[in-house]
Amino acid sequence: MSMHLLTRPATLLLAALLATSAQAAPPHKKAHKARPAASKGRDAPVQGTLPYAGRADAMAFADELADRRQLDRGWTRRVLGQARLLPGVPRLMLPPATPAAKNWQAYRSRFVEPLRIAAGVRFWDEHAGALAKAEAEYGVPAEVIVGILGVETIYGQQMGRYRVLDALATLAFDFPAEHPRAGERQAYFRSELEQFLSQVWRNGGDAQAPLGSYAGAMGMPQFMPSSWNRYAVDFDGDGRIDLFHSADDAIGSVANYFKSYGWQTGMPTHYPVHFDPQHTDKEALLLPDILPTFSVASFTAKGALLDEAGLRHPGQLALIELQNGGAEPSYIAGTENFYVITRYNWSSYYALAVIELGQAAAAARDRKP
Repeated sequence: MSMHLLTRPATLLLAALLATSAQAAPPHKKAHKARPAASKGRDAPVQGTLPYAGRADAMAFADELADRRQLDRGWTRRVLGQARLLPGVPRLMLPPATPAAKNWQAYRSRFVEPLRIAAGVRFWDEHAGALAKAEAEYGVPAEVIVGILGVETIYGQQMGRYRVLDALATLAFDFPAEHPRAGERQAYFRSELEQFLSQVWRNGGDAQAPLGSYAGAMGMPQFMPSSWNRYAVDFDGDGRIDLFHSADDAIGSVANYFKSYGWQTGMPTHYPVHFDPQHTDKEALLLPDILPTFSVASFTAKGALLDEAGLRHPGQLALIELQNGGAEPSYIAGTENFYVITRYNWSSYYALAVIELGQAAAAARDRKP
């Protein structure tokens, strides 16, 4: 993490967020991980129902949190008691009863499409300086940052319509028990709720103001509270961090996130791959999933065929398989940088959509007269 970019301590990272959210959205408005406050053209905010003030488990958590983080017990109880259950949110966490067949081409078409590409070109033109600065300081290409912000929120157009306090409380106390990893996921959301409330207390913000995704993610890059704390930076140098309204801060924070996860400057994200039909051990190639495990020599020894650039790759590779419904799957050779993108969202489909949206925006921008 590039600490020289943090003009304030990490505990202050949500101060500007809460303050600007309160200004942009009055208390009666509510803010969404795939979409929070000041979202352009958003639908009406999602309303919660029963408050958590009447829940013994929530109030016990408030007391424990206050003691653990040295917060005021009365304040913690009052604020958490204002959180309201979002009845539809727990269902969104459950896998579908009948999973749809994965289809990379259908998935790609949702993100690499004319309107989002055009928005990406406009965003790039408006913030070319910040994108170039982020690439120089962190080594993360502008097109990858453009791809992330385009896939996540269409450059701030769809930042969410769920009150973050409600979303986090709902998943902390009413996470669906039938989920295969219910205990682990509920503990995660309790930790995120703790970070959110702790920072609100430290900075005197309005916990009810920020809007975000149904999972509690916020801002143009859709950071969870823990990611605000670890990776958000004041990239425009105005003395505060605001991922809702400052595109520069969003750009720098995404770049810092990737650098912190090990992004390697100048390394491609993937290479084309084909197979030797006589000698391919595809099962062995797919066994490590998307984690780069194979040297070029061991990769090709199992029947994977690379182009010249791929054969010169100095690091590890993974065979990435993308299903296409009933058609033949697509394959690429993913590098360590491809794996870094999946740390943002643990999906190879997501990562490749980010990459290809950024590439499409770059190509469209180059074609401009």
